[in-house]
Amino acid sequence: MPRTQDLISQAYQQVILELPALDKLKLVIRLELRGRGDVQVYRVRTPGPEITKLDPDDARLDVSISRLQFNELAADGKLSNWHDAFEHGHVRVGGDPSVIKLLGSVIERHEARAQFKRAR
Repeated sequence: MPRTQDLISQAYQQVILELPALDKLKLVIRLELRGRGDVQVYRVRTPGPEITKLDPDDARLDVSISRLQFNELAADGKLSNWHDAFEHGHVRVGGDPSVIKLLGSVIERHEARAQFKRAR
């Protein structure tokens, strides 16, 4: 079984492959992985990512997800899978409203371009 830091890095790299513009974004993310009676908190600093197991006090974005769901998405999740998990409430995002709005608009434009390419 891969280490959690490796799974986080793998998930980040998969998203960056689809949205390379996000790789330039300097951001600290608080990632909360909820398991059965256990909560693990990681500090993820982008670009990179630099991953440490501690509760960051400088995070601008908070992401909370169940450990099982995270493992599935990290293994082979595309951006659309992450978006579906967010829409269904499996992934919760909080933090700085301007960062959330920026990420939302970047993802929305990417999905609109993808739909336009399919419609041709």
